[in-house]
Amino acid sequence: MSDAETADRAAGAAEPPDRRREQRGWYFYDFACSVYSTSVLTVFIGPYLTSVAKAAADAEGFVHPLGVPIRAGSVFAYAVSASVVLAVLVMPLTGAAADRTGRKKPLLAAAAYLGAAATAGMFFLDGDRYLLGAFLLIVANASLTVSMALYNAYLPQIAAPEERDAVSSRGWAFGYTSGALVLVLDLVLYTGHESFGLTESEAVRICLASAGLWWGAFTLVPLRRLRDRRAAPGGEGAVGSGWRQLTATLRDMRRHPLTLSFLLAYLVYNDGVQTVISQASVYGSEELGLDQTTLITAVLLVQVLAVAGALGMGRLARVHGAKRTILGSLAVWTLILAAGYFLPAGEPVWFFALAAAIGLVLGGSQALSRSLFSHLVPRGKEAEYFSAYEMSDRGLSWLGPLVFGLAYQLTGSYRDAIISLVIFFALGFVLLARVPVRKAVAAAGNPVPDRI
Repeated sequence: MSDAETADRAAGAAEPPDRRREQRGWYFYDFACSVYSTSVLTVFIGPYLTSVAKAAADAEGFVHPLGVPIRAGSVFAYAVSASVVLAVLVMPLTGAAADRTGRKKPLLAAAAYLGAAATAGMFFLDGDRYLLGAFLLIVANASLTVSMALYNAYLPQIAAPEERDAVSSRGWAFGYTSGALVLVLDLVLYTGHESFGLTESEAVRICLASAGLWWGAFTLVPLRRLRDRRAAPGGEGAVGSGWRQLTATLRDMRRHPLTLSFLLAYLVYNDGVQTVISQASVYGSEELGLDQTTLITAVLLVQVLAVAGALGMGRLARVHGAKRTILGSLAVWTLILAAGYFLPAGEPVWFFALAAAIGLVLGGSQALSRSLFSHLVPRGKEAEYFSAYEMSDRGLSWLGPLVFGLAYQLTGSYRDAIISLVIFFALGFVLLARVPVRKAVAAAGNPVPDRI
């Protein structure tokens, strides 16, 4: 038996075919929750919640939750920010509880169904109920973030080191497949709402609620197939020590400086990725003068091609290693931003071409980052470290939008704003290139794959 197999068995990893069954179940959580990210967060809830807030606004365009004047157009952004803060507060508790008790699955179920219920509850968001919408968005978004930290923590336990790139890539591909499928159905309902006897508001609310039902229904698959592992003996009560555990985790990460170096690189380049995705529609509408139908079609194109991109980059990683493949994707991201700077206004064909390029590198760069990090996590601390990973993903994702906003404020040009994001990919490339990943894997006490 190889060292990797011995280590996997000692950590409680399942043997094939049980491991294959768990992997197939694991893929389905991406399939379940990705519709929230695509249909709800990327397409529908922002414009719809803003319209509801504007319906509740005074003559000057302000709403007054708890007596505080807030521009109606800022409600969505503030709700997303609040959800990030809530998730950052909760993740240390759930990560500590999962690792100390060995029971990730009940915590995953709680986070998933809380988020799914909040999303389904968006059906009742109408009229001027902007506070209800903001509350449901905060709960759903924070629940998704917490559940993804727990979900990602399963990867080192269900996949041997040499197969994690492929397993992680398939998970992302499942997610993008479901996102594209549901978005097609949503667009049929939304664009043809009159033929279905629905108002535009009713169609949007059905699209929002159906994402929650989808999320809840397909979460049953991973909950049936994934299994909990026995926790290491000893330790305090998990919930009471959550914040102390976060402090201990950060202190422990200082003993693994190479793991911390990778997290820093990921924080930088992933912030660039998330900002491009979140600001692309603003760039398309404000700078290029494209209509809503074009923008939604571009989002769908990204979803479809991200499936092929995730799987294709997974294959490249098997030949060239995850680190080199991620570095290659960061170079492509830089070229995408340069091309975006020169896109002609009013030409949707070129915008679609850019969306296609984004789709081909988006899923793969995220999937391989996740699988590479899984090699750098000390055994028995998966949930804690993946909470830190998720916090670096979500909790500091304001840096890119801040740079984008400041660039626009100083220059008055969205083209200058979009090209300013190159710094995230260039700096991320340099930081990742400096991480000796084979040494980092060994320093974390894990077997080093032949290619990484």
